Amino acid sequence: MLTAVNGVKNQMRVTRLSIRYAVMREMLNKFTFLSNVLFMILNNACMIVQWVVLYSINDDIGGYTFKQMLLLWGLSASIYGFAHFLFEKAFHLSDTINTGKLDAFLVQPKNVLLQTISSDTKISSLGDLLFGFIMYFIHGFTIESFLLFIFFTASGGLILTAISIILNSLSFWLNKSDMIAEVGNSLMINFSTYPDGIFKGITRILLFTLIPVGIANYIPIHVMTDFNIYLFFINIGVTLLFMLFAFLIFYQGLKKYSSSNLMSARI
Repeated sequence: MLTAVNGVKNQMRVTRLSIRYAVMREMLNKFTFLSNVLFMILNNACMIVQWVVLYSINDDIGGYTFKQMLLLWGLSASIYGFAHFLFEKAFHLSDTINTGKLDAFLVQPKNVLLQTISSDTKISSLGDLLFGFIMYFIHGFTIESFLLFIFFTASGGLILTAISIILNSLSFWLNKSDMIAEVGNSLMINFSTYPDGIFKGITRILLFTLIPVGIANYIPIHVMTDFNIYLFFINIGVTLLFMLFAFLIFYQGLKKYSSSNLMSARI
């Protein structure tokens, strides 16, 4: 038992260092770093204008007030920022597999998947993360909702990352599966910025199953505005299931991986 705990601690430490080095590489040019973050915040802010116009006409859209819409946009942005800031390589896993760049991670004694997905970062996603918290504070602050917002940012980010791992891991079996992953990621992002009340029938069912935007984004909004313990635990359970499924799919596919003998070093 103690050996297993120490193994988990060591793995988390290595993953943390991997993320830290990825961020340090991107921060070598501080002007580029700051401008990327700032412009992403501004870009997201510009997208809110359409909702300002719509809510000037109607006070309720899909069952959401304007403040709830700000909260939805904030959570969607922070989920995206969390996933891409910490696990950017998960969204380019197909390229890593197809080009043989996975070789560099196979020779390391630590968890291959965690080391791979945490080996790169997207600095502009820090702007998404900050924008999300700005929207949250505009919506309104309470200690309970703030803690829930942080929790759902992490759980949603893990679901988004898991979906990308699952779809990109199809590259072990299929050619051009990166297009499938791109479509899947786009659906997750695009649907997450619209209130769930406007979706009906089969579309709504898909958003709570195959395209789990409902679990990652919509359920958290309802929990934060009107706490429901059952929905809270549904979010936790589905997040764990997607994470488990992502690990299983990746390592099942890894058995079929053929090394390209590509000699490369991680710096």
